Amino acid sequence: MADATYNLNGGFKPTMKRFADLSGPDFFPTPRWATFALIDNEKFNGEIWESACGDGTMSRVLEQTGQQVRSSDLYDRGYGEVGFDFLEPQWSAENIVTNPPYNCAEGFVASGVKYSNRKFALLLRLAFLEGANRANTIFAKIPPARVWVFSERITFYPSGVEPTHSKESKAVASRCGIADMV
Repeated sequence: MADATYNLNGGFKPTMKRFADLSGPDFFPTPRWATFALIDNEKFNGEIWESACGDGTMSRVLEQTGQQVRSSDLYDRGYGEVGFDFLEPQWSAENIVTNPPYNCAEGFVASGVKYSNRKFALLLRLAFLEGANRANTIFAKIPPARVWVFSERITFYPSGVEPTHSKESKAVASRCGIADMV
């Protein structure tokens, strides 16, 4: 039987990602160093809303750097306010910083533009910037103010998977931070 998620929206997914999609919500915790790298390069004034906080890894780093953070997630992963759908938010924030579920990243861009008062930054695969559809539907209307490309590839492992340091694991994901001034 064919895997229905393999060619979802015209894109191919690494095997580990496809199996994660089949077994439940898209949850790949952000490595701490990636959040530190983003904060080292992009400054935020005012409260930050981490709207897909998962287990709180990104929120804790933001707090550690002196930011005031509000954390929420649609699912209970042991951190933040639970049951808040960022695609239909109940509030806005000065800044929004998150690593969104890739399977709804376009919706997160739309909500980020609408509900951030200053900036929003999303950790997304660099490939998110590709394609005529997004160029015409998202970036023509709201182009990113800046794109931060990490010099070291970020490997995002599904929750509960132990990191490996093989060359194969390095190909899982290459991400960039997108910040937009509102």
